[in-house]
Amino acid sequence: MPIATSQVCETTAHPLPREESPPEAGGGACRVPSALLERFYSRAGLAPPRMRVVRGDEVPQPYKLLLVHSQDMTPTLEAFHGQSIHLSVLSRERQDDVYWREVILKRADDGRAVEYGVIRICLGLLSSAAAKSVLEERRPLGKILAAEAVAHLSWPQAFFRVQADSRLEKLLGLRQPAALYGRRNVLADGSRRLLAEVIEILPPSP
Repeated sequence: MPIATSQVCETTAHPLPREESPPEAGGGACRVPSALLERFYSRAGLAPPRMRVVRGDEVPQPYKLLLVHSQDMTPTLEAFHGQSIHLSVLSRERQDDVYWREVILKRADDGRAVEYGVIRICLGLLSSAAAKSVLEERRPLGKILAAEAVAHLSWPQAFFRVQADSRLEKLLGLRQPAALYGRRNVLADGSRRLLAEVIEILPPSP
């Protein structure tokens, strides 16, 4: 069962399902909410690209290696590319303790884009140091959680296939149209409260 999320960050606990496996085990497909993507596409006056939900075992390599797991994305990308991953924030929005941002993650050596992402972060559930680091917009959330030793669980809610539109082609530096893969993931803290919700879309690997 996917975790239900709303447009605000709740202060009460969101229990994660104990009786079911995450989607990578090949369970039933989950609906991919488009609200996060729509939030930033609408700012550009565009409609978001359509996503088709797929099972984890339907995701081809190397996307499967990078997406179908319960780990944070930043260290996964760094291990795959063999180098540090840097954050580039395209746009952001904040309402009280709710912080949204649209980002590109890039390789340190050549600036090649390795992920397009949109994320909603619950600042009020982070330590003051972690929240400050998030707002400084210098490091991806995964690096901040590791550096600040924030206990959390990464829980993929759905995997999907999406045909890159002109915006994704430009942001990810694609030279030709491509079918991309991504996931909707949520992060929960040690009390199983929602820390963040994220849509992650990866370009083809070289």
